[in-house]
Amino acid sequence: MSSAAPPFGITVCGIEELAGHGRTGASHVLSILDPDHPVPEAFGAFGEHRKLEVRFHDIVDETPGLLLPQPGHVERVLALGRDLLAEPAAAAHLLVHCHAGISRSTACMALILAQALPGEPADAVLGLVHGLREKAWPNLRLIEIGDAMLGRGGTLVEATHALHRLQIKRRPHIAEFMELGGRGREVAASRSHAARSQAGTISPAST
Repeated sequence: MSSAAPPFGITVCGIEELAGHGRTGASHVLSILDPDHPVPEAFGAFGEHRKLEVRFHDIVDETPGLLLPQPGHVERVLALGRDLLAEPAAAAHLLVHCHAGISRSTACMALILAQALPGEPADAVLGLVHGLREKAWPNLRLIEIGDAMLGRGGTLVEATHALHRLQIKRRPHIAEFMELGGRGREVAASRSHAARSQAGTISPAST
């Protein structure tokens, strides 16, 4: 795994943590909210920054009454990432949040990092995400869309399966929690990844 560092500062958090980051000096903010959630009041204490707000639910498959992440959402996230790279390195700092700072935010952070570090293998990118947010469980739907857009050939998806597998190993209750929340596809994919890894059918470059 590579020891590459992010090419800009990164903060990832949930809504309840935002108030503690008003003085972080974020140059760019990615705010991920449910469609009907109010804008967090904590942003009133933030300094000048460029902010992108995207709204969709934290789901990975079509669900009646809920808004599934769409390619257009990912396109806007990646455009923010390109704008961030144009910022002087010393001033570039991304703050990304969703409701809990675990799923949507970490998936978008992974895609922004994969775009910024095109030479880094997928496992290194997801390793950075995990290091920045230990409880990360990236939303698989967002990763699938972004992997295709970035031409990663499915490697980001495989690395996400591996991270999900690691989280289940460390916190077994997560599997049932995700399954009850309609995200059993992620759990099943992580178990399939584990079986293929044990069988030696996954190359190191794709994990």
